[in-house]
Amino acid sequence: MCGIAGVVLRNSTVDRTTLETMLDQLRHRGPDGSGIFVHEGFGLGHTRLSINDLEGGQQPLLCPEKNLAAVVNGEIYNFVELRAEMEAAGVSFATRSDSACALHAYALNPENFVQRLNGMFALAILDGRRKVLTLARDRLGVKPLYYALLHDKFIFASEIKAILPLLSGQPVLEAEALSQFLHSHCTTGTETVFRGIRRLAPGEIITIDANLNMTSRRYWSALDVAGRRTRSVAALEEEFEDLFRQVMREHMRSDVPFGLFLSGGNDSAILLAMLSLYQDRPVRTFSIGFDDCAFEDELGDAESVAADFSSDHTSIRMNRADFFGRIPYSIWACDDLMRDNASLPTSFLSEAAHRELKVVFCGEGGDEVFGGYPRYWGSKLGWLVESLRAPGSGGFRTRSDWSAETSALLLGERLTREGASFRKPHVSAWKATPRGWSDLQRRQYTDIVTDLTDSLLVKADRMTMSFGIEARVPFLDHRVVEFGLSLPDSLKIVNGEPKIFLRRWAERHLPKELLYRPKKGFSVPVREWLRGDWLDRLEKRLMENTAVGEWFDVSAFPRVFNAQRRDGRATREIFGIMQFAIWHRLFVETPGVRPGANEDPLDWISGK
Repeated sequence: MCGIAGVVLRNSTVDRTTLETMLDQLRHRGPDGSGIFVHEGFGLGHTRLSINDLEGGQQPLLCPEKNLAAVVNGEIYNFVELRAEMEAAGVSFATRSDSACALHAYALNPENFVQRLNGMFALAILDGRRKVLTLARDRLGVKPLYYALLHDKFIFASEIKAILPLLSGQPVLEAEALSQFLHSHCTTGTETVFRGIRRLAPGEIITIDANLNMTSRRYWSALDVAGRRTRSVAALEEEFEDLFRQVMREHMRSDVPFGLFLSGGNDSAILLAMLSLYQDRPVRTFSIGFDDCAFEDELGDAESVAADFSSDHTSIRMNRADFFGRIPYSIWACDDLMRDNASLPTSFLSEAAHRELKVVFCGEGGDEVFGGYPRYWGSKLGWLVESLRAPGSGGFRTRSDWSAETSALLLGERLTREGASFRKPHVSAWKATPRGWSDLQRRQYTDIVTDLTDSLLVKADRMTMSFGIEARVPFLDHRVVEFGLSLPDSLKIVNGEPKIFLRRWAERHLPKELLYRPKKGFSVPVREWLRGDWLDRLEKRLMENTAVGEWFDVSAFPRVFNAQRRDGRATREIFGIMQFAIWHRLFVETPGVRPGANEDPLDWISGK
């Protein structure tokens, strides 16, 4: 797990100091070392978090006989099998690093090398002979990769903050992307909130030559999942047992100890059961709950699961001061504009885990892949009504996170003009699905390519990597995703009962009473905490903030804040505007600054 960065210059040689400037912004992703490789107009940089081949896995990786160099962020989980195949074919490896398999796979077959890699990765391979740079991102977008194509250079990096120093002038914000963040809690798709900075899509490869000519193609898509599995339930359970055991064995490959973030829900409990199968010592687990609130959290459930498996468990409690004090750091760590309140407790878990670990397992993806969210089921009449109200996505993902009344009050002219454009990614995803798919499959797919990739996985990657640890997500191995999507609807949701297949299969590994208790979901008591004198001071600072004044109608703030004081019904809107103000300070007004892990967010909302 690492940070990667690079530059391609037209008619110029790359200066190492340019790459050093970029790597300075990625040290948190790779605190164990760094490296740079320059070849004429091409430059690659890498910051390393050593997990496999601790002594010999430095990057950039080189293959001098074929004039190749590579930087890789992530894990190639099937590197053991790939290495054996390649050595049998005569390939000689200079290191034991899993990343070396990506470089040699390219050397053997530059066109189709990525298809051989099972894992989570973002990588760049420089082919000196062809004078071409190839970038690729894993199939589900677990690992991030951003790029900008300018008139005289091409820039890429694991995080936006490493690209910003190479732009000329202050970056320009895109109103449509900002609208997406406000209404849907994240920007999604290939465009970001910064004009000209794009995301490499999951399952995408791009190539760029010395003249900055760029081509793009997709090497994998969940849309290619073929048909529905029609075998008996018993046969499907045995098929999945073999598959998930293989996935877990691959994901557990590590030269350093690992642990698990345990939420108390089914998915992390399943991971605990599987991890316990393959190691003799207790699994190291971490869970979090909340003080200073009447809110009922999941900590007791998590502790019960930990006790069932005798894990080496740590429970953490987060109070109101902890939560607010972590806001600036989590916004800096997130890099992209994304509002998921669970980022803050995830940041606390990551801080605790990094004191002794470099790898943690997380349960992200189980709900999307096996049909676990309440939003996936409902009456046909309800779907029809929603579809008539907001057509294009079968009644799914039709509503804004903001109320219509508050939107009308708060949004400035540019954001108001965007209207319902925030729905474009969901409508586009829905319409891209094959005609033979069920609406449930379409809902799953729509979430997988929007909310999962650009919200949940952003949280998992950025919060953990900001403390130099790697998050592994076995439910998002592409083979598991293909299996889950192709299950018949009757094995996903029946009469409001979610994840039918996954829970039935898991009975062989977990107590039934754990698997079939009602789903709570992980929530944070923000509505309860966003009150009192602190809220009063927040209102004053936001009304004085220049960027907020440019995008929002601050004259409506007293009315909206009074609604929050009465019944807490403006929590999302106020929190989103606060986050935007702090993010703007960190990435637009004073890029390069880094807040501490515990600071008053009001200090990061600049005035006029």
